[in-house]
Amino acid sequence: MKKTLLILALFCFSSIVKAQTVDEIIAQYLENTGGASEWAKLSSIKMEGKVSTQGMDIPIEIAQTKEGKMYMKFQLQGQEMVQQAFDGKEAWGVNFMTMKPEKSDSETTENMKREIGDFPDPFLNLKSKGYKAELLGKENVEGTECFKVKLTKKPLLVDGAEVENISFYFFDTENFVPIMVEKEMKTGPAKGITTQTLMSDYQEVEGLYFPFSITEKAKGTPQGQAINITKVELNPTLDPSAFAFKD
Repeated sequence: MKKTLLILALFCFSSIVKAQTVDEIIAQYLENTGGASEWAKLSSIKMEGKVSTQGMDIPIEIAQTKEGKMYMKFQLQGQEMVQQAFDGKEAWGVNFMTMKPEKSDSETTENMKREIGDFPDPFLNLKSKGYKAELLGKENVEGTECFKVKLTKKPLLVDGAEVENISFYFFDTENFVPIMVEKEMKTGPAKGITTQTLMSDYQEVEGLYFPFSITEKAKGTPQGQAINITKVELNPTLDPSAFAFKD
C-alpha cells in the first residue's frame, strides 16, 4: 500500500513539474483552445463588438489576415472611422484632429511588418518565428494563480534604434489560458507606461476559443476601457479594399 502511494505521489509530482515547463504550458494552452493544427488552418478572422467609454457603447470591427493585413474601425455618430489599418505594405489611420486618413510613418509601418507572425496567435510555432518564451514562475492575478511567461519577439524600431519587444503573459494554472498580458509601451503618447490587457469569458467559435471580454488599462489604475466581443467569424471573405489607404 505504501509503495502504491509512493508511486502515485511521484507520478503526481512529475506531472506537476512537467506542466510547469514553458513548452508544456504553451502546448496545453493551444490544445485547450482548440488545438495547434486547427489554429494553423486560419487564414483570416473578423470580430465585432462594442467599446464602453464615457457612458457610450461604440461599435467596433477588427479584421486580421494571415498575410498581416488588418484594420480596426468603429462607428461614431453614424460615421465609420478607421483607427488603424495595414494592407501588408503600408500602415494608415484617420487623424482624429483633421478627421482625414493619413499614412503612418515608416517606423510604424516597419513595426507592423515585424509583427505579422502574431497571427493567429504569437505562441503558435513561436520558435520558427524567432520568438522566445520563458517561464518566470507563478503570480496571482486578481485572486487567480497564474504561470507568468515572458514572450520576446522581434525587436521594434523606436527613433531609428532597435528596442526589445517583450510581453508578459499570465496563464491561469487551472485552464492554461492567458487572463492578462502586460507590456511597456515603447512609442506614442503612452510611451513608458505599462499596459495591462485583461481577458475573460472565453467562448467557443467553430471549435476554437476566444476571450469575449477584454479590458485595456494602465497598470496600477482601477479602471480601463472595456471591449465586449459580440461576434467572431473564422476565415471570412474580406474585401482587399477594406485594408487599403483611402484618400
